[in-house]
Formats: sequence, structure tokens, C-alpha cells
Amino acid sequence: MSRRTSRLLRVLLAACLLALVPGCGSETRDPLVVLGPWTGEEGRAFEAALDKLDDGTGRTYTYEGTRSLRETLVSQLEADDPPDVAVLNSIGELTEYARRGKLKPLAEASAERAYPPWAPIMLVDNLRRTYWVPLKVDLKSLVWSKRGAPSERPTWCVGLASQATSGWPGTDWIEDLVLHQAGPALYTEWATGRLDWRDPAVERAWTSWARLLGKRSPASVERSLTTSFEGVSDPRGEPRGLLDSPGFDCTHEHQSAFIRYVYAGDDVTVEPSARYLDGQSVYRDAFEVAGDMAAVFSDDPDAQELVERLSSPAGRKLWRAEAEPAVRPLFPDSAGLSPPASATPVEREIDSLLTTRARTLCFDASDVMPPELRDAFHRAVLEFFRDSTQRQLDSLLQQLETVRVQVNTDSGTDRTFRPPQNICA
Repeated sequence: MSRRTSRLLRVLLAACLLALVPGCGSETRDPLVVLGPWTGEEGRAFEAALDKLDDGTGRTYTYEGTRSLRETLVSQLEADDPPDVAVLNSIGELTEYARRGKLKPLAEASAERAYPPWAPIMLVDNLRRTYWVPLKVDLKSLVWSKRGAPSERPTWCVGLASQATSGWPGTDWIEDLVLHQAGPALYTEWATGRLDWRDPAVERAWTSWARLLGKRSPASVERSLTTSFEGVSDPRGEPRGLLDSPGFDCTHEHQSAFIRYVYAGDDVTVEPSARYLDGQSVYRDAFEVAGDMAAVFSDDPDAQELVERLSSPAGRKLWRAEAEPAVRPLFPDSAGLSPPASATPVEREIDSLLTTRARTLCFDASDVMPPELRDAFHRAVLEFFRDSTQRQLDSLLQQLETVRVQVNTDSGTDRTFRPPQNICA
């Protein structure tokens, strides 16, 4: 008996004993299982919305939130015990699951909400298929600072630790620099594996990052490598952000919109990152974005219905109503969902940038890459942060190019499958 089946049987048995499930006979249907990345306040808000969601099928749901999402899902797939619905932030991983036949094409109602660039075109057997839909999105290409901090000569807060995915705050820097210095077209070629990592535009992004960080002491380098992107915890164990962390004498932080949960006060401001990146003015209104996409792994038709309800305007309103202000979700199409009256100035600024002021949105490049290349990118950023010499950079870019070529070779034999190509919209 699988772990999931055993757990569900225990839930149903307990419900029977409490007389909560009429009959408890053969007509009882297992809850649908949703696997997702949200824990803490985010997880509680999503689970509360899920509990209140009426999808018209009479089904109940079990939510499993984990910070080790990839590892959990891989182990469940290997045990032939996948969740009914999984929510992932990696297009690269989703593409691999679609290639291997693990995902089910979405029903039409959900497929209509596959907004670009979160759900780019993918061809399977020469047919356009939609395998995932964005539920919650994130705006990147942002800089946070203390109100009144001078912007002429910023000093940068950097925390690169993030358990198994350490390094991603650094890849966000490189991606943002490529986007604003070289533009969306080259960014797309690079993110989708069609550009050499040794290309001058890519190399320039790395050297620009080192220049922006400036001269750093060995102690400060080690501190950044070992400190979480959330900053140092306060005495209660709550993250307080890098701008407020002891040992970080810095004025600005390059980080996504989601980090607002550690900067809930009025003393922190947010602005587009373009002005700091030595990019071209024509690209100043380009923003990198990320997202959490729902995909169906089971043949149960109610799983399709669940995804349709979660991505609907009604599902979004329910989710937003259950969330605390600091973790209120952003959505890919917010028609009819303007910020509530309780929204902070930071929340209103982010909403305005995402929905009206951004001219081009490009999906997070490392999350587009196949997992092997993405993980190599994370490791390379950590090594470069420790040693940013040209010799080290040349070696790292050659290693990444080797991985890119190998990944392309391994996947190039399947001519009936074309992964996403257009990841900017």
C-alpha cells in the first residue's frame, strides 16, 4: 500500500468513526491530493481557500505543502503514486514531465487561462497542447531599499542560501542583467538553450554583477553564502530581511515581489531594477517574472475541474480573501481584482508595475532551463560569488556550455516534441 493511499484511508476511517461521512461504504471517494510549494502563512491561506472551494463535484481535498517540492514529486512518481494536481514554478521541470507523458493536457476552460509568458506554446505530436496554467505569479526585476537611502552609490545586500536551491538569488541577478543589457530576444535564446553561455552578452552580465557588488571582504562573502535570502532571524525565529539583518551594512536589495512578507512596515520602498543595471533605455520597462503553475497528473476528471476552479476569478477572490496582506497572491490577469483598500503602498506599486506599467514580461530564465542546467547555474553562481576572477568565470561558463550542449543532445532525438520557445510576452 502506498504512503498516500495509507494516509487517505486513515483520514476516511477517522471520518467514519466520527460519523462525518454518511455511509462510509463503497461510494466514498478519496480526496484529491494537491502538492504545492506553499508553507507557513502562504500554505495556510491556500489550504483555507481549498477547503472552501466548491467545485461542484462533492470531492474533498488534501493539500501537501513542501519546500522540497521537486524531490517529493520525483519520489512519488517513482512510486507510481503521483498527486492528482501539482503546483510547480519550473517550466523546465513541467516540460520534462510533459515529454515523458506524466502530465495530462488541460481541459479547454483551464487552457484558456494559460497566459503568456507563464504558459508558452508547446507542441506535442505536432499539436499545440496546454499542460499547465498559472495560479499565482511573482514580479521580479525589483530593488528594495530603506526609505531615504541614497541611490547614487548603493551597497547591496546579498543572501544566497536557500537549502537545496541555494544560489537562485544570484541567478536572478544574472538573468535581470541579461534582460536589460541585451534585451528580450537574446534573453529568450539564452533561456531556451539556443545561445552559447560564452556569448559576450552573457559574460557581460556576470562581470557587471561583480562590478555592482564591489570589493568585498572574505568575511562578507562567507556571510552572504551562508545567510538565507530571508535574512537573519529575529529572537522569535521570524525572518527580518537582509536590510534589517545584523552584520549586513547595506542599503539596497535585488529581490522579487514575494519578499514583501519580511518588509511589512512603511520604512521600505520598492522600485524597478532597470536604473541600476547599466542597460539600454529601450528595455527599462522589461521585467522578469516567475509563477506557480498547476498541472494535472491523474486521470480523475475531477482533478481537471479543480484546476479550472482554482484558476477562475472566483477561485482567485477566495484565495486572496484568505491570505494575510503580506502574502496576498498576485495573479497573471487581475481583471476585477484591484488591490484591496487595506493594500500597502508597496503592494499597490507592485500591482501597478505588473498589470499596467510593464511593457514586456519574461519568465525566469533558470526556471525555463532543464533541471540539470538550472542546478549547474545555481552552483556556478555560488562559485563565482566566492571567486569572481576572469579565469574562474571562463571556467564556469565553459562548464555551463558543456551542460547545455549535453542536455540539448539528450533531448534532440525526440522530433515530435518541441519545448517552449517564446518565454517573453
